[in-house]
Amino acid sequence: MTSPGAESRHVLILGGTGEARRLAELLAADPGLVTTSSLAGRVAEPLLPDGRVRIGGFGGADGLARWLREERVDAVVDATHPFAAVISAHAAEAARAVRLPLLVLRRPGWAAGPGDRWHWADSVADAAALLPGLGSRPFLTTGRGDLAAFAAAPASFLLARSVDPPDPPLPPHVHVLLARGPFTVESERALLRQHRIDVLVTKDSGGSATAPKLTAAREAGIPVLIVRRPPPPESVPVVATPAEAVSLLRAPRRTWPPPWGWPSPRGPGHGGSAP
Repeated sequence: MTSPGAESRHVLILGGTGEARRLAELLAADPGLVTTSSLAGRVAEPLLPDGRVRIGGFGGADGLARWLREERVDAVVDATHPFAAVISAHAAEAARAVRLPLLVLRRPGWAAGPGDRWHWADSVADAAALLPGLGSRPFLTTGRGDLAAFAAAPASFLLARSVDPPDPPLPPHVHVLLARGPFTVESERALLRQHRIDVLVTKDSGGSATAPKLTAAREAGIPVLIVRRPPPPESVPVVATPAEAVSLLRAPRRTWPPPWGWPSPRGPGHGGSAP
């Protein structure tokens, strides 16, 4: 991949979310910024953002740091899924190693309202342990990589929704529904009725694309078991919207204060631009 010219700043967006695609769209209109969006490659047919796109892993924090140097990246935005804790940790480690600014873009989590029967779990394993006390016909929306945690659930029927087919092993009595959001409240209501769902299990992903299931569960009076999202890497600044990220990225680098920026002049092996 060819590095940007000396007059432009190269921004790496660790993406895969709607917020990441929106950020790439906004930055594409700025001639002073060149973006590369990196997708993990876990979805067979991902929605591609504007600008440059790379698909696949970096090989851990060391591989990411090497790529940042080789591609002369000036700033990194971690706009991955709120539960992509591993890549977020790798991004923080690599950005510090290369002394580059790092920003986390995370949509806010969901908040319970009147009539909601929410129960919180600290992990997917914790949710699987709590599930039997809440219902016997669960609707699992925790992602295809987490179904194995529910293998021992004493349920005669489990409905699991995923964008792509999940890998085995799968829980017994599971019915996998392949679908990609956004979803509507009407369709979620129908789904709960059709499968006689009595408990919803999800992650605190936030956003509006999959929130209608929460409304449908509230209307049906069924409990919702929610896995708390992991915290972002320590000392890394967080913004909630692509617009906030754009305002920081367009500012002169000398205004990026620690810990958002780790100022370092351009030198041998350093990918960032001078303050």
